[in-house]
Amino acid sequence: MKIVTWNVNGIRSILQKDFHDFWRREQPDILCLQETKAHPDQMEELACALPGWTGYWSAARRAGYSGTAIFTKTAPERVDYGFGIPKFDAEGRMVVTRFPKFTLFNVYFPNGASGEERHLFKQEFLKRFGQHLHRLVKRGEAVIVVGDFNVAYLDIDVYDPKKLSRESGFLPEERKWMVDFLEGGFIDSYRYFHPKVEEAYTWWAYYENAKVTNRGWRIDHICVSRGLAEALKSVKIFSDQGGSDHCPVMLEIDL
Repeated sequence: MKIVTWNVNGIRSILQKDFHDFWRREQPDILCLQETKAHPDQMEELACALPGWTGYWSAARRAGYSGTAIFTKTAPERVDYGFGIPKFDAEGRMVVTRFPKFTLFNVYFPNGASGEERHLFKQEFLKRFGQHLHRLVKRGEAVIVVGDFNVAYLDIDVYDPKKLSRESGFLPEERKWMVDFLEGGFIDSYRYFHPKVEEAYTWWAYYENAKVTNRGWRIDHICVSRGLAEALKSVKIFSDQGGSDHCPVMLEIDL
């Protein structure tokens, strides 16, 4: 099974690029998108799924903001749009699909860079969502969490750890959260296969023209509960894929 996660930074924008070419070429079994920036009344207009695929969309109440979507050929047993906390769920940050052998969380984590209020919002989200996932793992559930975490946690996950140590997404408390999250029962699948690879980034700031010099961050992750470790086959970062300021990441897992 192949699962792809991709922050597309606007579904309308990426549809005008080679989005479908990538989809056809890689043939994932499940495609997870973040930052779709699409609202329910635009869904028919944005009929972007390839034939045979069904999309499950979560939209923010605020138009043109946030948003997530999952596309799959296999119907899930259940779909949820959030994890039960209204102020977070209202921002369209999550689609949860439950399949017979695992539960998949497609998540667009908050960005805390715009000021103190959003920083605190993000820190609460991290805390409460982490607690929610740890409860599921303690119950023995097989869980896969994919998406734009808006957190890099290792020095090698950013182009300049010293310079960026005071930037949202690489703050000490956020790095600690990620370490604690993993220690609570999860595996960072990319580092599972590539523990020491440097310059493996998934996001480059448009405003800095950072892609040209590869001044990036690895903030798009695929994490799996530890019980799935033996099922992991490979992880690939498509750093050359254009269309967004993020690139896709793909997990191959034997389920």
